[in-house]
Amino acid sequence: MSEIRVVIAEDHYLVREGLRRALEESEIRVVGTAGDFDELVGAARATRPDVVLTDIRMPPDHHTEGIVAALQLRRERPDLGVVVISQYVDANYTIELLQDGTDGIGYLLKERIGDPDHLIDAVRTVAAGGSVIDGDVVASLVDGSTRRQTTPLRHLTERELDVLRCMAEGRTNDGIAATLHLSRSSVEKYSTSIFNKLGLNGDDAQIHKRVSAVLTLLHNEGHAQPFGTENATEPPL
Repeated sequence: MSEIRVVIAEDHYLVREGLRRALEESEIRVVGTAGDFDELVGAARATRPDVVLTDIRMPPDHHTEGIVAALQLRRERPDLGVVVISQYVDANYTIELLQDGTDGIGYLLKERIGDPDHLIDAVRTVAAGGSVIDGDVVASLVDGSTRRQTTPLRHLTERELDVLRCMAEGRTNDGIAATLHLSRSSVEKYSTSIFNKLGLNGDDAQIHKRVSAVLTLLHNEGHAQPFGTENATEPPL
């Protein structure tokens, strides 16, 4: 993809302009901005961007407007990439965002977007159809899930959990191998073991098994409270 076109949705002007500057300095074209749900949907429909970069909480209710808008827009245009940003590690937000699959989806914590390279990499990855899930979010999901006695994840070894964490972050087999200092063949063996233990040993394509494995991780936290956010509200930046 030679040019990536982005709509930014963020109700805080200074944050929005900071995101715009970071993207444009990396030669990513910002084709629209929005400060609330209606503006986001309107701008995305009018400009047909490659990626929407949105805060989760925006006016009018400061709840999950960014996720609701993103899912609505992706159902209209399944090729649209989405990167959402949040103040907190929150399992419920992640599950809601990934309910229709992981391709072209990114979930970043706001503390990460202070690093322009991290933000740019996420936008480029989802524009190409990949996924990027913040490592802290994945770690909390895995750690929380493995403490539950009913989860199929309890059957995974520590190394298999490491591989699953990397899958959930959107890494390819080569990326997992580099991160965990393993050979590609070892990653493939661990992946096969994960799929078998999670009951994903049918004839589905490898990519569908990866997605199903990640969703198994997420849905094991479907009725959990957000990690570290009990009774919390997200403050403005």
